[in-house]
Amino acid sequence: MSQSSQPIVRHRSLLLSCAIIFSGWAIVQSITLFWYEIPIDIAIIDSLISAATITTACYIVANALHYYQPGNEKVVYILVWVLSLSILSIVIIRYGIGWSIQDNSYQQFVDYSILLRFLAASLLIGWMALMNVLWNIQQNNSESEKRKVDAEKIAREAELYNLRQQLQPHFLFNSLNSVIALISTKPEQARTMVFQLSDFLRGTLHKDDQKLLGLNEELEHLQLYLDIEKVRFGHRLNVDIHIDENSTGSLLPAMIVQPLLENAIKYGLYDTLAQVNIEINVLRNDNILQIQIKNPFDPENINIQKSSGFGLRSIERRLFLIYGRTDLLQTRAEKNTFTATISIPQ
Repeated sequence: MSQSSQPIVRHRSLLLSCAIIFSGWAIVQSITLFWYEIPIDIAIIDSLISAATITTACYIVANALHYYQPGNEKVVYILVWVLSLSILSIVIIRYGIGWSIQDNSYQQFVDYSILLRFLAASLLIGWMALMNVLWNIQQNNSESEKRKVDAEKIAREAELYNLRQQLQPHFLFNSLNSVIALISTKPEQARTMVFQLSDFLRGTLHKDDQKLLGLNEELEHLQLYLDIEKVRFGHRLNVDIHIDENSTGSLLPAMIVQPLLENAIKYGLYDTLAQVNIEINVLRNDNILQIQIKNPFDPENINIQKSSGFGLRSIERRLFLIYGRTDLLQTRAEKNTFTATISIPQ
């Protein structure tokens, strides 16, 4: 419900409540008075005057509590309002009946029942006050919860964006260094790499961290990244991608695989001039899309030992922000092979 429609809904609810109070009070009091052998015309006049007065008092207290909401420490203010309106209502009823019904014996009956009328009026006006207090509390809690959800969403989006921005500069700087190195020796490759880098970055900027992309679209963007890396490393880099046909149509967060592949290339090619084979396996089991990346690595390499692991932690954090789970990224090191597996719920 939008905030603009809330006052309209509340006003309609208030009018409906007042109509129910008026009708209910008039009918019940008329039947009760008639039961005690009060003439029907007098019973109806008394009931209508009482119902109209009490309903007006309920409407007044409801509106007052809408525009002014006492804190918990000022609940006594509500009690004062209820008692004041109850007393005022009984005074109006007392003299209204005396002016409308010129019968001394019935006036004595009204005076005799004044305490009972006061208690009934107090209970009804107090009930209306309580309902409005509870309504206000519920609305305040609802608005507070909405503000909390909005704030958490903004913070989550900001964190996701920040994680993406932190992951990109490393790749960008390396690519630019490669372009600089190729300009003098292989200008055509440098030119090609600049165009590829431009396409890759343009696609990256248009990605939405909250939006899920189709597997094919993600793999196409991943291929742009691989084309750039192959210009950098030439024949040394070989990537085999195996895609299970059951995974077609699966969805995954944008740019979730590229940092893992960048990690695999980075550590797979550390201090080696030989060809490095990286294997990517994509398969779907029931409602889970699994993407597994394997790369060779040397656990004794000093550069690997000094690694902070920021890339993997960032991916894990991003998956948690999107899916609320911490078990979606698994890593395993066996002998000279490092395996990273992402599980994406479908």
